[in-house]
Amino acid sequence: MPNLATVLKEEILRLARKEVRAEIVPLRKAAVQSRTDINALKRRMAALEKQVASLSKSSTKAKEKVEPVGDPANIRFSSKGFGTLRRRLGLSAAEMGFLLNASDQSIYKWEQGVRPRDQQLPKIAALRKLSKPQVTELLKSLQK
Repeated sequence: MPNLATVLKEEILRLARKEVRAEIVPLRKAAVQSRTDINALKRRMAALEKQVASLSKSSTKAKEKVEPVGDPANIRFSSKGFGTLRRRLGLSAAEMGFLLNASDQSIYKWEQGVRPRDQQLPKIAALRKLSKPQVTELLKSLQK
């Protein structure tokens, strides 16, 4: 007849393994799900970084496309004329700001009578020379 202590010990080990297995299975599933989520986030982050890079390239294109013209001291500026220019080109304040590398709030202030900085005046003068289709095409190319 087997030793009672040995049988009891084996039964305790069997039950302990069964309990541990019941606890480990959900943990393994959670670990697999976590790895899947991490990989999905890595792919999304790579796509967003790629998008940021393309947007930063397009913003540098905007700076290149609207080339400054002339000496800022010789460029005339009228807030009324600036507002008329924006409406003639059919641009929102945000779009005009995007082209001039300024905020839409700055555009509103310039239309209300605040004079832009000297570095902005040549860009505004360059925009005066563009037609509405040219500006629309420029915006499309820059927003890609």
